[in-house]
Amino acid sequence: MIKLCLADNHPVVHYGMKAYFSENPEISFAGVVNNLDGLMDVLKKKTVDAAIIDLELDGLTSISSVKSLVKDYPETKIIIFTNLAEQIYAPNALKAGVSAYVHKNARMEDLENAIKRVVKGEVVFSELVKKNLALLNKGKKSERLYRKLSSREIEVLRYLSEGKKNKEIAKLLDLNEKTISTYKLRLLTKLHVTNLVDLVNKAKTLEIV
Repeated sequence: MIKLCLADNHPVVHYGMKAYFSENPEISFAGVVNNLDGLMDVLKKKTVDAAIIDLELDGLTSISSVKSLVKDYPETKIIIFTNLAEQIYAPNALKAGVSAYVHKNARMEDLENAIKRVVKGEVVFSELVKKNLALLNKGKKSERLYRKLSSREIEVLRYLSEGKKNKEIAKLLDLNEKTISTYKLRLLTKLHVTNLVDLVNKAKTLEIV
């Protein structure tokens, strides 16, 4: 029996996931939580074969937190299940050591298949992500731009696009404001824009946010 922990902010996802797997004799839930603290609590106390985590989970402010989960709970396979653009976030998730990245527009059958495969030791990413990784330095200029961004820069850009100020972002990522200002400057340079409005618009055009 595969024991799962689902970590997602949305009750409808909790309900849908539990309903889908309710009659599956191969899969059961060790926990269903709505924030990072809840996930950590379950992982500390119970045996969890795979954790299904939304990158926008409350309390999960950085891909570094995911990397820490991979390191601290090596027996638990981490599956990212999120609405965030796969071609942007999956490569960094792969570097962090997650076992699978499944977009929320995928079929439930695809998620189920990913769960079974990662428990067997496989790493599951779509053909799109594999292609992007293989063609890291090739392709159109617009396609290369986001690949120049580090995982931290992408996180800062996402928060800037949500309208958060430097001080708020610094608190969320446990950094100082000066560091956030430096990241913002790097983003302006790498995406070839001169102001925050154009930066956010470019990010949306490239589907980074």
